[in-house]
Amino acid sequence: MNENHHPKQHHLEEHHGHGHDGGGHHDHHAHMVADFKQRFWVSLVLTIPVVALAPMIQSWLGLSETLDFPGDSLVQFMFASVVYFYGGWPFLSGLASELRRRMPGMMTLIALAISVAYFYSSAVVFGLAGEVFFWELATLIDIMLLGHWIEMRSVMGASAALEKLVKLMPSDAHLVAEDGSTRDVPVTDLHHGDRVLVKPGEKIPTDGVIVEGRSTINEAMLTGESKPAEKSEGDEVIGGAVNGEAAFTIEVRRTGNETYLAQVIEMVRKAQESKSRTQDLANRAAFWLTIIAISVGSATLVTWLLIGKPFDFSLERAVTVMIIACPHALGLAVPLVVAVSTSISAGNGLLIRDRTAFERGRDLDAIVFDKTGTLTEGRFGVTDVITLGERSEEDLLRLAASLESQSEHPIAEGVVRSAEERGISFPPPSEFRAIPGRGAEAVVDGTRLRIVSPGYLREHDLTVTDDRVRAVADQGKTVVYLLIDGAVEGAIALADIIRPESREALERLKSMGIQVMMLTGDAEAVARWVSEELGLDDYFAEVLPDQKASKIKEVQSRGLVVAMTGDGVNDAPALTQADVGIAVGAGTDVAIESADIVLVRSDPRDVTAVVELSRATYHKMVQNLWWATGYNAFAIPAAAGVLYPLGIVLSPAVGAVFMSLSTVIVSINARMLRIDRQQPD
Repeated sequence: MNENHHPKQHHLEEHHGHGHDGGGHHDHHAHMVADFKQRFWVSLVLTIPVVALAPMIQSWLGLSETLDFPGDSLVQFMFASVVYFYGGWPFLSGLASELRRRMPGMMTLIALAISVAYFYSSAVVFGLAGEVFFWELATLIDIMLLGHWIEMRSVMGASAALEKLVKLMPSDAHLVAEDGSTRDVPVTDLHHGDRVLVKPGEKIPTDGVIVEGRSTINEAMLTGESKPAEKSEGDEVIGGAVNGEAAFTIEVRRTGNETYLAQVIEMVRKAQESKSRTQDLANRAAFWLTIIAISVGSATLVTWLLIGKPFDFSLERAVTVMIIACPHALGLAVPLVVAVSTSISAGNGLLIRDRTAFERGRDLDAIVFDKTGTLTEGRFGVTDVITLGERSEEDLLRLAASLESQSEHPIAEGVVRSAEERGISFPPPSEFRAIPGRGAEAVVDGTRLRIVSPGYLREHDLTVTDDRVRAVADQGKTVVYLLIDGAVEGAIALADIIRPESREALERLKSMGIQVMMLTGDAEAVARWVSEELGLDDYFAEVLPDQKASKIKEVQSRGLVVAMTGDGVNDAPALTQADVGIAVGAGTDVAIESADIVLVRSDPRDVTAVVELSRATYHKMVQNLWWATGYNAFAIPAAAGVLYPLGIVLSPAVGAVFMSLSTVIVSINARMLRIDRQQPD
C-alpha cells in the first residue's frame, strides 16, 4: 500500500474531507469522531423498532401476538433501510474507496456483510421465501459504529501531545511601542525585531531574545526539561514556554512557521503520518485477511447448503465469518502505536524526523558519539587539584579562583566555575596583573600568587617531578601551576568536563548490548583519557570533520548497525552516513536536515531513551499484530460453524462484538506503551 495511514482512515478522509495542516488535521479528526457518534445514536434509536418487530425476538420474549399487526414487516423494512443507508454509509463509501484503489480491506468486508443481509432480507419482505436478518443487520451496524467511534477517540487520544503543542501558542501578544507603551496585537501580526512584553504567568508568544529583565521559564512541554530555566538579558526564549515570576521584554527573532513550536508540530505530524516498515506488513496482512475472509465466507455458504441447511442459516454463517474476520484491529495495530510513541517522544524533547530510522533504532549494535558538547560539556573545568606543598586541595582552589576571577581566559573561567560548583567562596584579589602568554599574578590574603604555564616554570628553572602531575599531563589535560611567594605549591589540571549524565547513559546502553564509541578531533591522549573514564568500547582520535563519515563507514564494515550522535553541524556527513543519525543539543534549532532524530537537550541519556522507546514501540507493534491476526485462527472457524455440533452458533452481531473487542484490546495495548516503555525487554 502507498498510503501513510491505514486503509480505513484513507476512505473515511475521502468521505469526510481532508485536513491540510496541523489544526485542520485535528478539526478533521474531531469531525469524524462527532460524525460516528451521531450516526451511532441515531441508528441505535432506529434499531429499537427493528428489534421489537423481529419475529425471533418476539418469540423469545413471548410477544408475538402483542406486537403482531398487518404491515409490520414493511415497518421493520423502512426502519432497517434508514439504519442501513444512514448508519452504514461510512462502510458503503469505504467499500467504493477500497475497490477504486483495488485494495479490498475491512470496509469491503463490513459493507459486503451488511449489504448481503439487507438485500436478502428485503427480498424476503417482498415475497422471497426465507428469514429476514433486519435485527441482526441493525445491531451489527450499531456495534460497528460504536467500535469506530471508540477507535477514532483512541486515535485522538494518542495524538493528544500534538494537540497540546498546538494549544501552547497564545493568540495575542503585548507589543511594546517606541515610547514604551504596550498594546495587544494578534501573534500573527508580529514581525522580526518587534519588542514584546511577557508578564508573569503568561505564555511567551513567539521565539525571541530577552532584551530587558530576568525570570525563570518553564519549558517542560517543549523540551521535556522539568526544571524551570533561569533566563536573563541575551538568552533565547521559546514561544509557548511559560514565564515564571517576573516580567521581561523580548525581541522577536522568529515568527509563524519559523518558530521552534511550529517546527516541532510539523515534525510530529509528519512522523505520525509517515510510512512505517511494520505498517507495510500490517497492510499486506490486512489485504490477505480480507481475501481469506471472503473466500472462507463463500465456502461456508456453499458448504452449509451442500450439507442441507436452509439458505438463511447458511447465509448467516457466511456473514458472521466476514464480520468476525474484519482486519479492523490489524489496521489499527501499528498506526496507534506510532501515534502514541511519537507523542511520548515529542513530550520528552525527542523529535523523530524519520520513522523508518527510528524503527532501526531497536537493531542498533553500536552508537558512535561525538565527544565535544555531547559526551563532554564543551567547556574547561578542573579535574584534578594536586598539592605540592603544605596547603590543602580546597585552599589551593580557593586561592586560584580568587586570582583568576579577574581574568577572562577560558582556563581562568574554568577554575572560577569549578570553585563555585564546589561551594568554595573566595575573596577578591588585589594588584592583579597578567603575565603575557604565561599566566597571571595578584595578591590574595596578603600573599603574592601566580598561576602560570609549564613554559613559565622552564623559563625560571623551576622543576616539578611529581608522578601525579606527569600522569594528568599524559592524559592530555591542560596543567597550570600555583606559585605562592615564588614556591610551587600546587598544580591544577583542566579538561573538557565529562557530563555526569554520560556515564549513566553509556552504562545503560552497554547493558542493552550496544557498543559505545567516540569520535573526536582532539589528541590521542585526550581521547584515551575520556575513553578510560567512560569505559568506551572504542574511540577515534584526531579525526577531522570531513573524515567522520569514513569512520562511521569503517564501523559499519564490521557488520554493525550504527547510530551517530553529534551536534548536527560539522557532524552532518557522519549523521547522514550512519544507519540512524541523532542530533543532540539542538535547542531551538530543530530543522537539522542531516539527522533522523533530533534531541532538544544536550543530555546523552536521551540517546538511551530513543533506543528504549524504539524497542518498546516495536514490541507493542508485534504484540498488536499477533493479537490482530492470531485471534482469527480461532474466530473464523467458530464463525463458520465448526462448534455447531456442540450447540454453539455465532450470530453476525456476536461476531461484531468479538471483532470490536479485538479492536479495543489493540487500542488499549497501544496506549499502554506509556507504561511499558519504562520496562523495555
